[in-house]
Amino acid sequence: MAGANPATPTTVAALSTFSPRPPPMQASGYEDSETLLAHRPAPSRSFLSGIISMASRRRFAVATCSLTAVSLLGLWFFGSLWAAGPKPVAVIEDEISTIPPIPINSSESSVAVVVDPLGPEFNLVGRPTKHFRDSLRPDRKYITSWISAGWTNDVMTYINLIYLGIITDRIPIIPMFTPSHIGGAVPPIDFGLVFDVPRLRTALGKPVLEWHQVKNRHSQELDEIGCWNTWEAVQEREAYPRRSQVPEHLKLDISYTKAPTWIKVIPHFEHDMHSSFWSLAALAFPEARSANLVPPLKSPQNHVLLPPDEQLLCYDYLYYVCANQPFEFEFDYSPAWRFVGQYMYWTPTIERLADQYVRRAIGAAEDHPTPPYIAIHVRRGDFKVWCDEDTTGCFASLPVIARRVEEVKVELRQRKGITVNHIIMTSDERNTTWWEDVKTLGWYPIDHSQTGELLGPWYPVLIDAAIQSLGAGFVGTDRSTMSMLARKRVESWSDGATRIFKWGKPDSDDH
Repeated sequence: MAGANPATPTTVAALSTFSPRPPPMQASGYEDSETLLAHRPAPSRSFLSGIISMASRRRFAVATCSLTAVSLLGLWFFGSLWAAGPKPVAVIEDEISTIPPIPINSSESSVAVVVDPLGPEFNLVGRPTKHFRDSLRPDRKYITSWISAGWTNDVMTYINLIYLGIITDRIPIIPMFTPSHIGGAVPPIDFGLVFDVPRLRTALGKPVLEWHQVKNRHSQELDEIGCWNTWEAVQEREAYPRRSQVPEHLKLDISYTKAPTWIKVIPHFEHDMHSSFWSLAALAFPEARSANLVPPLKSPQNHVLLPPDEQLLCYDYLYYVCANQPFEFEFDYSPAWRFVGQYMYWTPTIERLADQYVRRAIGAAEDHPTPPYIAIHVRRGDFKVWCDEDTTGCFASLPVIARRVEEVKVELRQRKGITVNHIIMTSDERNTTWWEDVKTLGWYPIDHSQTGELLGPWYPVLIDAAIQSLGAGFVGTDRSTMSMLARKRVESWSDGATRIFKWGKPDSDDH
């Protein structure tokens, strides 16, 4: 992400001119209730008297009152937001998600209530409960896992989880994101505040749930569960399951069963830790499960011994998983990307914020559309461990990156007839001289000087990731998973032009 770049500081007042607005209603085939009421022709009294019976009048009155109540609630809620001024995005979306529904008695109403058959309403017993098992339907099977890496790798882990759910015919339950990259004191953020889950479900044609829809996020009740321990089966340096903060947040007491070593893609190879999707999938079915049960480990709190759960299948870690070869996300055939990842779009709020930050960076006029741009991601901070003390000859220079930018410009012009004049730079580099050189090239940095204060610590990286993926073209850093996902998004979402520059020595990117 852009980190502490030397762009001109933005005041709170200036940022409030494009402060986050409540996200639009999810598309459901219905207009906003206020719009419906405004455009519905008013029926005449004589017409109603002629065709509506006494019982029908009662149903009509109940439906009208319900619609009016929804309208008044919406007017009050959004009016209060307008009057109170900008709020952090997480606060706004949390308030929207907790608006209580207007009760409508289906026996007395002719209003059709639309329920997503792929959502929690059809795939759970009801509202979130204190114990997760009380929410699970007995006629459904589920799958879950935990994250334990940097944020981009955690995104990839959840992509793998959803794909494994598809091939095992189980409903994935996605936990929250934990703040591995921004400090443990920062609260987690819901998966659904980052990615558009209803849109994902629709694209997949499969249910996708979040843990807060299953277990009440405020529950302090401890749940016992048995899970597969894949970590000890694929590496020998750590003699315990992969550690994660997620079970603690979910109040889970886990008894782990070590998975068989045949899940490992390259047997006995200490330098790789990948298992295969289908070897893990086999453990989801009765025959392979029963044939590979070994004595489980005691759970850390209640010291229970439980075999892997049959209804809620769970694995300790799914980052190192592939179909054919390790780190296959890099390749165009990657099934996890093709069947899941490319359909994980940002929420409308994240997309809107990314657009607003780009417009502010380039000084776009309010009455003009956002011009096409090329985004750059330069990752340097933690990559210094791969370089000598002098990183000058290790990291790619700005002229090397500029050459790749020109290649993207030429391809966009020749292949798509798009002329791009705006280049957006995102990076974790903190050297002010380097940022001055970026601006000398006519490229635009993203100013996050107020982002954390106004929106929260999660949003600098979320906004940067969205900016990188929503351009007409992209140039990124070799060996960075953040760059890799941005490249794949630009290619999948916009048919854009992309390049990745190599680094490590002065001639690494010669071509």
